[in-house]
Amino acid sequence: MMNLVWLRSDLRIYDNPALYNAMSQGPSIAVYCLANKQWDKHGLAPIKQRLIIDHLIELEEQLAKLNVPLIILDCELFSNIPQRLKELSSELNIRKMYYNHEYEVNEKACTNNTISSLNDIGISSQGYHDQCMVAPGFILNGSGECYKVFSAFAKNWNANLSSLARPLYNKPDAQQALELTSNIHCLKDYLIDIDTHNQWPTGEDEAHDRLNEFIEQDVSQYHNQRDFPDLDATSHLSVYLALGVLSTRQCLQALVSSTQHDIELLSEVTGEGKKCWLNELVWRDFYRHILVSFPKVCKGKPFKDATDNIPWKGDNKDFQAWCQGKTGVPIVDAAMRQLNTTGWMHNRLRMVVAMFLTKHLQIDWRLGEAYFYSKLADADLASNNGGWQWSASTGVDAVPYFRIFNPYRQAERFDPKGDFVRKYVKELAAIEGKAIHQPSKLIANQYSYPMPIVDLKIAAEHTKALFKNLNTSPVA
Repeated sequence: MMNLVWLRSDLRIYDNPALYNAMSQGPSIAVYCLANKQWDKHGLAPIKQRLIIDHLIELEEQLAKLNVPLIILDCELFSNIPQRLKELSSELNIRKMYYNHEYEVNEKACTNNTISSLNDIGISSQGYHDQCMVAPGFILNGSGECYKVFSAFAKNWNANLSSLARPLYNKPDAQQALELTSNIHCLKDYLIDIDTHNQWPTGEDEAHDRLNEFIEQDVSQYHNQRDFPDLDATSHLSVYLALGVLSTRQCLQALVSSTQHDIELLSEVTGEGKKCWLNELVWRDFYRHILVSFPKVCKGKPFKDATDNIPWKGDNKDFQAWCQGKTGVPIVDAAMRQLNTTGWMHNRLRMVVAMFLTKHLQIDWRLGEAYFYSKLADADLASNNGGWQWSASTGVDAVPYFRIFNPYRQAERFDPKGDFVRKYVKELAAIEGKAIHQPSKLIANQYSYPMPIVDLKIAAEHTKALFKNLNTSPVA
């Protein structure tokens, strides 16, 4: 009899609770259920689909060194997974299934259906909380509920991390070779013609090299430089975290420079840069805790119920201009072209373009969220939804509705020389000085660049009025 490890967003052999515990309990195989039609249904970015395939191929090689075969099941949709895993488990005389939890609504339903299906034939299942440093349900307020304010969540998180954090798991020891072999060759039929290797080299070793380089060279100045898109000052680890090639627990461990299994050294995280980056890791936990406690955010609903009454605009020519990076606002256009070209966008600019779409164009944040998800290599529902609802003032602990980024001021502050704009809005590359951020009509015409599609001041005041009316309307 064997154990089955059901891999999903945990494509690694180090610090993988399900894999480690399965192998500690006997011979094990790994299974990945390919659900490409589900990916398309969810609007998953083609570049992320390609990255998943690339990392599965790399993971198969690493698992082979542990004598663990990786079986690819072509399931197409989540609804097919329970039956396919049931059939495979029966065929291979599986004793127990091990898996790491996923928190999205559809993924949770698939997990529960699979557990039930396996239980019907006498196979038990064991799940582990892998995506968070502290599992959802353990950081609670005085009323026993999930925190709705990040600062309070972070304070409790820091105070209780050493007692609540899951352990860091070693790489499992190799097991005796099995007669079963991998079928990784079938993935060649799913390769999308997108080159990802230059930007995000494949494999755990590459992820850890990038992590260590960031900790050693860049993190100390992270708080000073992270908001400047032309500087290579962020970790660029989001893709590896979204794929589960790297865990947040490993990031924290690197940050405290400790090899101990128990986190006891948060006090060693000194320096503003390290503290600032640690805060970003805590945000990842926070948004996942929100996802679990308030699953409505997975279903296209705002966290703040009242904001569902805002008369957002739908898909129109302004939305298309935003998508294409042709709004006439250089920093917005540069950011959108970065996204469309590379599959990634600088975090400061994600806020700028999101707020421009929702607060200046008054276009439904859900359209922006979906567009990001369809383009981002680091597409992650919890963080993507959390960021969009933060910017739109509809989410948990969101920016106040009256605080609206002015993209011109954001550009002057965080791209003072205009180098980032020049890189992506090439028609403006010859413009020198501040004029690049807000070209006059004369200059715009000269360089065949569009004038702004919206008056920022008028639009911002209109948006404030929409929210103010919500706040002053009688409660039904």
